[in-house]
Amino acid sequence: MATIHLHQSTTLTPEQYIAALTDFGPGRSKLFGNSADDYLKVHQRSRSQADVTEGSGGIWERLSYDWSDLNRVALTTTDSNVWGGASGHTYTFTRRPDGLTDIDVVVVREGKNLKGRLLGFVLGTIGKQVLEKAFANSIRAVEVRNGAAREGRAA
Repeated sequence: MATIHLHQSTTLTPEQYIAALTDFGPGRSKLFGNSADDYLKVHQRSRSQADVTEGSGGIWERLSYDWSDLNRVALTTTDSNVWGGASGHTYTFTRRPDGLTDIDVVVVREGKNLKGRLLGFVLGTIGKQVLEKAFANSIRAVEVRNGAAREGRAA
């Protein structure tokens, strides 16, 4: 099982990032590259929860989204072709006195078959850089979408 910790600081508010994270409309892949539009299916959605299948590149997972706490969003994997067990993502938001927001993400990947175990191993070692880059790209894309200023942004 791989557990990956990611961190970024942004000019976005938690509400702005959560709004993007929970926007399951067309063009989602422009913000989140690992969520290709042709994999996206919203099974159920309420004001603070959703049941969504998403993925890309032959890997998909069904996720239970919970954003009832505006300082934390939990994505729990409920089904997948490669991930099982404790797999999911947890986003934690911390507002800083300087106006920036720290976003910390914990990604847990527990392979449920050989392909998943191999992918989990790769992600837990050399693959962390790929996830870091994808996370940084999503922050930048959401900042652009929201017209958030980039000055003063620290990683």
